[in-house]
Order: sequence, then C-alpha cells, then structure tokens
Amino acid sequence: MLSASEEPVNKKRKMSSSDPERRKTTMLPVDVTKLGTFGTRSQGSDLLDDLEITLDAKAYDAQHIIAAAVQLRISDVPVAFPTETVYGLGADATRSEAVKGIYSAKGRPSDNPLIVHFSSLGQLRKVLRPDYNESDTNDPIPAIYHPLIRRFWPGPLTIILPNPSDSPLAPEVTAGLSTFGARIPRHPLALALISLSGRPIAAPSANASTKPSPTAAEHVAHDLDEKIDMIIDGGPCDVGVESTVVDGLSSPPVVLRPGGVGIEELRKCEGWKDVRVGYEDAAEKSGTPRAPGMKYRHYSPKARVVLFEAGSRLPGGEEIVGHCQQNNRIGLIRTKTWDFNANDEMTPIRRAAAQAVAHTNGHHETSSGFAGMLQTLHKQHERLLTTSHKISTSAGDVAVLDIALGRNVADIARGVFAALRELDLAGVDAILVEGIDESDNSVAAAVMNRLRKAAEVHVGG
Repeated sequence: MLSASEEPVNKKRKMSSSDPERRKTTMLPVDVTKLGTFGTRSQGSDLLDDLEITLDAKAYDAQHIIAAAVQLRISDVPVAFPTETVYGLGADATRSEAVKGIYSAKGRPSDNPLIVHFSSLGQLRKVLRPDYNESDTNDPIPAIYHPLIRRFWPGPLTIILPNPSDSPLAPEVTAGLSTFGARIPRHPLALALISLSGRPIAAPSANASTKPSPTAAEHVAHDLDEKIDMIIDGGPCDVGVESTVVDGLSSPPVVLRPGGVGIEELRKCEGWKDVRVGYEDAAEKSGTPRAPGMKYRHYSPKARVVLFEAGSRLPGGEEIVGHCQQNNRIGLIRTKTWDFNANDEMTPIRRAAAQAVAHTNGHHETSSGFAGMLQTLHKQHERLLTTSHKISTSAGDVAVLDIALGRNVADIARGVFAALRELDLAGVDAILVEGIDESDNSVAAAVMNRLRKAAEVHVGG
C-alpha cells in the first residue's frame, strides 16, 4: 500500500509504441533512502505481510517515481526500472497497446510470454478473481504455492498461475497460454512504482532481445536508448540472474527456469519434495514456451562466447590466440580456479575499473516477507576490475582483457552479465568463460543455464 502527500497532476500526451520518431531517453536516478518512509503491516494469518510506503512527494527522488508511475498509467511506451534480479522493462499488464510496447522496444518474439509483477497479494488475487475482496475465505492462489509465498516472497521466484476467463490481463502477456507467471519483487523501488501506478506490471528484462540481461541502468541505456522514454536508475541489482520460474499446477511440480531460488530450497517446502527440472540449458526448438527464457537463444553479446565447463583447465596462450580475429583482443571471465599467476605466457599490463558492479558482501539475504526486505536496503557495492594482459606471438601482440569474478557464487551471478557486456564493449573477438560447478548450488545452476544459452562453443563437460 502506498500513499503520497500529493497526487501527481502532470499529464502527458498518450504515446503509442508505434510512434515513428526517435525518443529522448532520460535516466532518472532514485535513492531509495530519500524516497520516503517504508514500513510493514501484519495481515494476521495471511501468507505475507503488507508493505506500506509513504512517499515524500516533494522530494526530488519521489518525483521521479511519481513521473514513472504516471507514464505506466497513461503511456504505451514502457518504463525501465530496477528489481533485485535484473532491470525490468515494465508496462501496464492490463492494456494491450502498452504490452505491445515492450515487444516493440526489445524486438522480442510475440510468442515469448511475460512475467507480471505485483506489489501485494491483494493485487494478485484481484487478477485471479476480479470480484475478490478481503473478506473472501477461499484464496484464489492455489494452495500448492502457499509454502513458497511464505518462504520466498517478495523475492526471485515466479509462480505459474491459471489465467481466468474474465482475466483483466492483456492477451499479449500470456502469448496465447492459459496461464501466466507472477511474482512480487524484492526491491523497494519496483514495489513503490507498481503500488503507485495501481496496475500489475508486465516486465521482462530491460535489454534488447537475445542480449545479456541488464544489471545496471547503464546496460539498459546501451540497448534501449531512443527506444524508451524513461529509465529509473536505482543502482546495481543484487541477485544478477532472473527469477526462478516454477509450475505447481502440474504433477509433480517442475522448475521451468532456474534462477535466484534453487531446486533444493524448493524441495524443503511442503508439497515440493518431488519437484523436477523441466527446462533445457540449450534453447528449446518448437512450440510456445511455458515460461520466458525456454525457447530462444538469450544472454548473448556480439562477441563469440566460448564456455569452458567446470573443471576445464585454463587455456594456454596459443589456444587463446586461436580465438582471435581482426581485433587481436580476447576477453576472459575467470571464476573459481583459473589463475594467471601460474601462467608465465601472460604479461600483466594494467588494472582498471570496469563499468560493471559487484556486491561486496557474498551473503545472500534470505529473510522472508517485506520486513526481511527492509533489513537489506543499505547495500555497498564495488566496481569490477579488468586486468589487461599481453601475449606475444610471431604474428604480433594479442591483448587479453581479464575479469576475475572471484570464487563466491553470489558474486559470480551478480557480475557475469555485466562482465559479458563490458568485454563486448571493449571490442574483443571472443569471450572465454570459466564455468562453475552447479551440482550443489541453486544460483550456480542459473548462471550455467544462462551461459550455455549464450555460448556458441562449449569445451569440456
């Protein structure tokens, strides 16, 4: 629930996603600590508490959120905003023309369904049962999901729900399916925006279709400049990979996309001990995908990605040089074991801060509910470092641009998309990536799923 000390009064021309002119894309920085006050209200025995936000409507940061909410209500041009996973590209999920604006801006195939974001369970229940009121004792949210909501919401988990025959959702959201994906994000700016707009918000990742997902506002600007009007810059994302998508309507339940919540975590919840994997790491070939990220190749920079599966050795200098083309530049993303200190073929040149960001704290907060979210508002971040190496060959010198993401899986997840983008912007011919063991970590499985979809060449495994 959100209140403001004044109602936004500025009106804008209703803009269509088919407007031919180039747009001026404005980045609006918002500091959550200057937005207003956040609190929670118990809902008794309900699955989730309520978030209460009181905006300081005269504050500079709050005005940006108010402007974005107005845009969502009256415009068909989507708004980019941060979530805890990646930046989303949002539009009013109840208006067809607004949802079409997402597909247009991203260049997204129309048969790829969208996830709908909510700010409260009450808002979600109104979609599942348009005549729902708080006195109803029969919850329209299927009981199979109740343990997951109590444990993981708000957070990086999307649940597949039946779309009612009198659904207020635009048909473009579901891409012809009888179901839709829903989640409540764990980011105060996203929640404030959804609450203030008064609409459920359809929002895929805010990148050009097939490109690496954006984990900072600068990534959105790179892909969508002059295609959208507004980017809410709330700083870097905390999780770094998209939400886990689960289908509890099938028996047994299945994971349709790995993400910030792992299958072993799901199996600890009542009714989910037999949950199975229902996705492929490679793009699936036919049919309408049951969830985003299943059918099409994703997460790919312009440079060719070469994925070395976990346990593969660090490639030697000649092998690295073999991937060079016209630019004589190679990107390298190291994780757990690759160490250049033991490779005397490399000559370190310099270290420089990249545009990407990584979280300084390897701990992933798992407290449930909005109250748990409010404990994690103040995050510290540091920049990734790119080290430049040189390999001397008979044909000349080759530059190796190296980003070490560290050994912590959470840090790898937060930094991997940003690293792909940074090396691509540097004009490398190929990006060689050290894969990680996914056998005992939920986020690691999500990272490897994304890398396998991005890679043109796989080594080992």
